[in-house]
This record gives sequence, C-alpha cells and structure tokens, in this order.
Amino acid sequence: TVLFSVLLIIGNGIYGSVYNKLERNTLTTKETGIMYTFTEKLRACYSLEDFFEAFSSLEEQGDCSVLYIEREKNYVLYNSPNRLTCSEKTMFTLNLNFSEFRADGIYFIDKDFGFTSDRRSRRGFFMVNGSYQLFIFCKYTYMFDEIIFDKLYEEYKGFLSREKVISSLNEIAQLSKEWGLLADVQKSFLPQVMPNVPMLDFAAYFRPLVNVSGDYYTVLPFDEHKTLVMLGDVSGKGLAAALVMGLVMNTVKIVEDKEDLVGVIRAVDRAIKSMHLQDKYTVLFIGIIDTQKMTIKYINASMSDPIIVTRGPDGYKIKPLTSNCSLIGIIELEDDIVPAEQKLFRGDLILMASDGVSEVMDENGVELGNTDLYLDTIKSSACKSAQHFVDDIVDLVLEYNGDKKLRDDVTMLVAKVEG
Repeated sequence: TVLFSVLLIIGNGIYGSVYNKLERNTLTTKETGIMYTFTEKLRACYSLEDFFEAFSSLEEQGDCSVLYIEREKNYVLYNSPNRLTCSEKTMFTLNLNFSEFRADGIYFIDKDFGFTSDRRSRRGFFMVNGSYQLFIFCKYTYMFDEIIFDKLYEEYKGFLSREKVISSLNEIAQLSKEWGLLADVQKSFLPQVMPNVPMLDFAAYFRPLVNVSGDYYTVLPFDEHKTLVMLGDVSGKGLAAALVMGLVMNTVKIVEDKEDLVGVIRAVDRAIKSMHLQDKYTVLFIGIIDTQKMTIKYINASMSDPIIVTRGPDGYKIKPLTSNCSLIGIIELEDDIVPAEQKLFRGDLILMASDGVSEVMDENGVELGNTDLYLDTIKSSACKSAQHFVDDIVDLVLEYNGDKKLRDDVTMLVAKVEG
C-alpha cells in the first residue's frame, strides 16, 4: 500500500509536469505563439494606451488586423492602420453583420465576415464584453489551439475591469473638485459590512488623515473554512495614493486563484508598476485563515505591526507575523517568495494595523508602539470581542495623541478565532 501510494504521488507529479510542459509548448510555439504573446501582454495593460500598444505584436508579428468598437455609441476606438479593417467595404459588412448587441463571449468569422462554426473556415474572431467588441482578423485563425481562446478572453475581461476602475477614479478626480465624492468612491472599495464567517469574528476601523487615503483592507471568504484577510498602506497621501489603493483592491478582487498568495502579490506588483508612478509602492499583509486546519498562511510584505495575541498559561502573549517579502510595486520582487504559516488556537486574536496606529506620538514625541501601555492594552483587551478590542485600541490612540492633529491614516483589521 505504501509503495503504491508513493508511486501514485510520483506518477501524478510527473503527469502534472509533463502536462504543463506540453501545454506551454503548445501555446508558445508555431501559430498559437502569436496569440499567446498578445495574451501575456494583456496582463500588463491598465489603460487604453497600454491596450493599443499591445496590438502591435498582433500586427507586426502575426500580420493581423485589429478593430475595437464601442457599440453603444458605435464608436471606433482602434483600427489597424493600412490594413483590412481600414477598408470601407470591410467596415460596411461588419456593421451590417454585427451592429447589434450580442451575449458576452467569443465568436468566429469566415473569409466573408460572417459567423462560422466550422473550425477550418475560421479567418478571424471577435470578443464581446458588454458594449465592447474586439475584432481580430487573421487568415490562419483555424490553426490556433483551442485553449488559447479561453485564456485570451479571461485576460481581456480582466483588462476591461482594471481600466474601468482607473478611468472612473481619474474622471472623478478631474471633473470634480469635491474630494468628498472621491472619498466616497474610495470607501466603496472597502467592506461595507463584515462577512458572517463561522468561528471568526471580524471588526475594522478606518480613519483617513485627509478625505482620501492610501490605506485599505478586505475580508474575502472562500468557503466555510477559508477566509482571505488583507490590510495595506500605499506610500504617500492624496490622489495618487488613492488611485493605487483602488487598483490594488480591484486586482485582488479579480485574481481567480486567491489561495495562491504569491500569485496575488505578483499581480499587485505588476499592476502598480504598470501605472508608472515612480514613487508609489505599497506594504501589505495578506493571509488565509483556515478554521479547519486552525492555521493562518500569510505573506507579510514589509508591514511592521501584524501580530497574533494568544492565551498562554501565564496570560496573553504576542506572536509577531514577521515580514517575509519586500515592498510591492517599486523594486524587483524576490524569486523565492514563500508564504509562512502559524498555528491558531481558539480565542486567538489577529491584529493587522497601519503604522498610523503604532507611530502616533504623545507630547514628548514618544511613539505609542514603543510603550508598555500599548502592549498591555492589547493583552488586556484580547479577551473581548473583535469590535470591543478595536474600540479599546482606537480610544488609546486618540487619548495618547491628545489634542494634536493625527499625522497619519489610522486603519485596523481584527480577526478573532471564537472559542
């Protein structure tokens, strides 16, 4: 039995490795490789300018012709210069055949610009998402491996989602002088109500220094046992920080495999870098609480304050969730990011906080995080519910700061394992 199990594990590993290698070879070689390159470029697109630039790989390497239309206003957003789609006859036929709205998905086109279900007659295709139609004409479309189309469509939907978030925030910032409106939009990215998760009690506090903030947090349950928690802080203040905050939150939301923490971190890193804001980066803590295994698996990207407060024989003790990843969005990430894991026990409390909590100063310039008062308050309040714990820490921060104006955003997320 043991030998059979070992052989089965080895066999599955070999099968997975061979399958992945074959799939990659299929996608990156021959004709399909052209579309695979474009699909990879889509992952780094966050604006229409990025999107249009990505078309060059199709036009120059694949001899394709591209047309991008917004059907609600019947407005051509992009048309490959000096190619098939510039022909008046082509445009007339396309408008005649595909002017109406269609269900989201991929449709294939033959040489006469009509629909086709015959693979051998494919000479192009178009993707529909809402009112947007993206046409790609390629005389050897029939030679593309079928798997590439699903991958391409998923990346296309991801781009549209990212572009919509950034455009909406930019539009509000440009057209409205009411920062309160931008603040309301930003707050809409944060959880409005904490989810009801078995065995877990959540509470949060969010107080921006100005109307908009670079702090963010979220709680995303996968199933009855696994829940993703995240809290982060974008460098700087104001509009640029708020834009990055919205981008990070949306990126995490649309990532399909949220259990792949390394993949999530790398997606956030790519998103921030693609905005080309030289001085913008984020620190963040992201973890998955598993109440079945009673563990938290996490990546701490240079956040200074996340801790577990656990009860021991001699009272409550504090276990730091130490950093295991560099800053996100400004420097090259390590190749070997490895999530850490900590055991959880009933009654444990997980505190995630921005540095606006621990770095608040008294009249003598002493930071709260360097005092016994801070640690003692955490320990004495750890027995309370998540909300009462947050209330105690907020009261401490405001009292310790005194009558002075706060110097930073104050944000906390607390998860308590119910006993």
